[in-house]
Amino acid sequence: MTERGQGALWRDRSTLKIGPSHVHWDGNALTIEVEEKGALLPLPVRGKIRLTPQVLGQRRFRLDPQGRHIWAPLAPLARVDVAFADPDIAWSGQGYLDSNHGSEPLEDGFADWQWSRAHLAGGETAVIYEGKLRSGDDFGMALRIGNDGNAEVCEMPAPIVLPATRWRVDRLTRADAGHDARLRATWEDTPFYSRSALSSRMFGQNVVAVHESLSLDRFRSPVVQWMLPWRMPRKL
Repeated sequence: MTERGQGALWRDRSTLKIGPSHVHWDGNALTIEVEEKGALLPLPVRGKIRLTPQVLGQRRFRLDPQGRHIWAPLAPLARVDVAFADPDIAWSGQGYLDSNHGSEPLEDGFADWQWSRAHLAGGETAVIYEGKLRSGDDFGMALRIGNDGNAEVCEMPAPIVLPATRWRVDRLTRADAGHDARLRATWEDTPFYSRSALSSRMFGQNVVAVHESLSLDRFRSPVVQWMLPWRMPRKL
């Protein structure tokens, strides 16, 4: 939540510290201790998030032909427990954890992407990932991840164009042929990124999906780069 310099970073095999906040893996669960301040109004943000995987992913995926960008669904299905003192909120539910890493900035490799995830019956997870590489080529995959963590690559469902965001970021998703997808809520709406909830149908099941749209053309623009510190404080 705060952009920090190299001097604020420390890690070992099980812990990553960034300033006063840290992430720790104890072999069974990932605990995130948050000690931050909000943007614009510097109010304290303090609390704990505990993510306990119920399914562990067994595979990583290259997003580009050169392998500069790797994506891994680390915990396709997990229990998440949230307890914050500031603000005073607490809840529990099902969640998901993945990871992107690579040898170059995302905006150097991609122009945009669309991603969605939905939990299926029996502990399975559906993931749709697609977009456009910086080269102009398209990439995409549809996955059905079993409750053993193994991922089956499936035929891409039919495309569905969703309404653009208030910032005019295009949104696209996929659903079984002959079915539609409907926006339930937009949780985050920024000049380059949106995160939403959808009602949809995937692999023969009615689902509630989490969806994101990312425009890296927008992200790399000088105007958006100038705006970022107003959303995420910087202490470099």
